[in-house]
Amino acid sequence: MLKNIRTLSRFSIKVKIRDVLSCPKTYCINMSTEQEKPREKPQEKSSKVQLKTPKGTRDYGPEHTAVRNDVLGRITEVFKRHGAVNIDTPIFELKDVLTGKYGEDSKLIYDLADQGGESLSLRYDLTVPFARYLAMNKITNIKRYQIAKVYRRDNPSITRGRYREFYQCDYDIAGQYDEMIPEAECVFVAAEILKSLDAGKFKVKVNHRLLLDGLFESCGVPTEKFRTICSSVDKLDKSPWEEVKNEMINEKGLSEEIANKIGTYVQMNGTDELVTALFKDELLTKSKMAVQGLESMKLFFEYIKVFGIEDLVSFDLSLARGLDYYTGIIYEVVLLDKGESVGSVAGGGRYDNLVGMFHPKNKTIPCVGISIGVERLFTVIEAKLAKEKQKVRTTEVQVFVAAAQKNLVEHRMTVCKDLWNAGVKTEHSYKKNP
Repeated sequence: MLKNIRTLSRFSIKVKIRDVLSCPKTYCINMSTEQEKPREKPQEKSSKVQLKTPKGTRDYGPEHTAVRNDVLGRITEVFKRHGAVNIDTPIFELKDVLTGKYGEDSKLIYDLADQGGESLSLRYDLTVPFARYLAMNKITNIKRYQIAKVYRRDNPSITRGRYREFYQCDYDIAGQYDEMIPEAECVFVAAEILKSLDAGKFKVKVNHRLLLDGLFESCGVPTEKFRTICSSVDKLDKSPWEEVKNEMINEKGLSEEIANKIGTYVQMNGTDELVTALFKDELLTKSKMAVQGLESMKLFFEYIKVFGIEDLVSFDLSLARGLDYYTGIIYEVVLLDKGESVGSVAGGGRYDNLVGMFHPKNKTIPCVGISIGVERLFTVIEAKLAKEKQKVRTTEVQVFVAAAQKNLVEHRMTVCKDLWNAGVKTEHSYKKNP
């Protein structure tokens, strides 16, 4: 018997040897050469969806919404104070309307799935749809504001207020007007808004596209590379010069000599005194575009002195704003308080040729505007409220109707009705005897 057991030990045996020897019962021994695995019950597919918001988006609870509504209300008040009218445009546009307007950022546009009809994309900003609106409706002058959501396939950073779905608040002046008067007002509007929101110290960085192109021309950049080099310069607010320089040389094909010349200029910033100094720069003033840009900046500084905001403005030659449609002055607003590394909270500039891209006769309408990135401002303001432990009121109720005795629900309802009819914000308990 032991011999037989030893012979069987080569196989998978489910009973112990001592049990076989001691028990007269017959055992059914599994003779398979593989270890039998216990049968697993087939897994049922879970019908539950993982509940989360899509990447780069967020929900707004009552407190967040209260803060947002307060911010948007203050911004709207400034826009209206300057005489702007409100318009709205579709959340999606024809794909052809948006294509070719954003330079290297075009890859961030959300294209909608083909439904067997028109090719559509979610709007990337509010500026291009506004230009389409002007051309389509044959409008030659308007001062408008628009507050709406836009969409970008960007790398989100929630802590810095960078989302894929976010609000923009745009203020634009379209029409034939004298140079730099509308531009100065747009910057003044941005300053008013930042002050009204009490988001902290800020600075408005300004530059001019003609000056930037003239700078490239003077340094020896081929004309066909102006836009791509401009997009590299635009990264200087996030990356050190050496990284940007390497990109220009290794990816954009510039010589090191030309890149070094560009570096001499794009690291300059200052006040109107820098404008005066650049007028004396022999290399730069060889370019007519650069001289024209400097003359415009000189006039701009004269006008912002009238508005009393010259201390808030910095002339910064590294400012490029990579969007292709800018043609004149460009500006960005950045917060200066330490720890508020949310990037720019507003930006804009002049875009005289954008409307002409949609007009059947290529008729241009001069436009200039500013866009407030409120999502980043929400992040800063919410952090400030949390730090100061301020309670955010989520309702506007003025009166709460209550009764000290029972069985008075109908009387409470009557009082509420009278108060509501009188325009008083009121509520009461929905229990008969709370």
